[in-house]
Amino acid sequence: MSKLHNVRGRITYISSHAKQENLYAVYETTDRHYWTELARFNQQEFLKSGTDGKCIEARELIISLPESFPDLYDPDRLLQIFTNRFKEKYGVECVSALHHNKRKTNYHIHLIFSERELLPEPIEKIATRNMFYNEQKKHVRTKKEILDDSGNVRKGCKIIKKGDVYERTLFTAKNKLFKQEHHLDEAKRFYTDLINLLIEDDKNKLHVFDKNGLYLTTKKIGKNNPKAEQIKEDNEVRMQWNHEVDRALVSQVPEDEIRQIKQKWITERIRLSIDVFGKCPEKLASIITTATAKLALLISKVLTAARELKNKLFHEALEKEYGSKAVVKAENTVDVVIAPAKKAITEPEPPVNTIIATVPKTELAEQPKPQIPPRPVMPPEAAAFPRLQKVKVTLDKQNHLIFEAERERTKLEIELGVLKGLARLTKKKELETKIATKTEEIRSLKAGLSGIVRQHGFATVQDFYTAFYTAQRTTEAYQKECAKWEEAYGEKATPKAETMHEKIQRYKEMADKQNASQPYRSRDKGAR
Repeated sequence: MSKLHNVRGRITYISSHAKQENLYAVYETTDRHYWTELARFNQQEFLKSGTDGKCIEARELIISLPESFPDLYDPDRLLQIFTNRFKEKYGVECVSALHHNKRKTNYHIHLIFSERELLPEPIEKIATRNMFYNEQKKHVRTKKEILDDSGNVRKGCKIIKKGDVYERTLFTAKNKLFKQEHHLDEAKRFYTDLINLLIEDDKNKLHVFDKNGLYLTTKKIGKNNPKAEQIKEDNEVRMQWNHEVDRALVSQVPEDEIRQIKQKWITERIRLSIDVFGKCPEKLASIITTATAKLALLISKVLTAARELKNKLFHEALEKEYGSKAVVKAENTVDVVIAPAKKAITEPEPPVNTIIATVPKTELAEQPKPQIPPRPVMPPEAAAFPRLQKVKVTLDKQNHLIFEAERERTKLEIELGVLKGLARLTKKKELETKIATKTEEIRSLKAGLSGIVRQHGFATVQDFYTAFYTAQRTTEAYQKECAKWEEAYGEKATPKAETMHEKIQRYKEMADKQNASQPYRSRDKGAR
């Protein structure tokens, strides 16, 4: 975001075909006279404040657009959408222009906006007496203060007569939001979301870099920049840190621990370096390199602990398996004492005269089926989980290759360290070449982690794992709901429909039990 000290000149520059080689469209939400009045009002207010520096008449945003947009969208319509959305959100007037750079590699919008809003009606102040102003436009109390030795009004001074307007306010105060640091991040997210709505392919969607996140941002090297080499070196060590962060996430290192290393070994060290040595950009590379080494050490510890735990669980499983077989064998050797069989208890035979229970007709009718709620619907996150799981398997395989390559490099470094005598002279160069080759291979493998997730529409490995764990939790919750539904309403829980023959048989069994429970009463009734 830029501060404009000459808003009229800047508007003329971005909207002129004579000054711009590739100007596609210009759009204004108000007429040019507005900007003239705004510049004049801002200059007046700046003089009143008495502050040093230059007056800020307006501000400018430069919005970079995807290079596919010129073929997809009409320039005039595209520019109107981006400008009107900004005006709707912040309520200020704008003027914008859609450009391409000279080589046509940067399709972008220049958006100039006011920090003030136009009042519905101007606020005018009427002089109740003659008012006197000196050369600095400051109000003075008496006329004598603006007169020269001859009694004439000095050049640059002025008198406003009683009844005239001495101050006219056309605009509101400046919106403090535009001065705050977070406004630029807000505007970036706002336009990134708008651009993503117009991008159809998920792989090409844009993302806003979070400066408080785990990664480090790289700097753009401008044309003819005298510090190009230094910026390039800094970008290289920044990318090494980012690749190490990717590997840490794949190795299941908690994000909080990665963030603590970044805070302790990068943020605090940079702040301490500035306090002690001042701004020394050349010290940044060593600070980030040290932090990267600390993170690599943490990854090594986590991977070692994970493998030890895996081996421990494996051995425990083996012991449990063989231990259970031994128990079974021991149980088989024990003599079994069979107790004598008890006499079977026989039920008394039913009497000749039996009471036969009648089956009500209503019982024979079909019973109403209970209302079964619908089966739980699979959420979109759960539907995407199998695809994300395949990506995670690919990342784990890549991480395993990195681990094996690092182990081979460690062996080479140990071999180089123990060389003595003539072998050190003959094999040293060969081992150093192998170590350098293996280091480059490891760097390429680490960079490939971010390439894997980008192929599936994720900007970073962190974004992928956020989506993966969300999908995993959603899938587990969905599976639990399905299990509960199956238990209550599934095929196993749903009783089989009873046929008419089975119902008659069931009622006969009920009658037999009823007769068996009343034998003496049945005999007495028969005797009478």
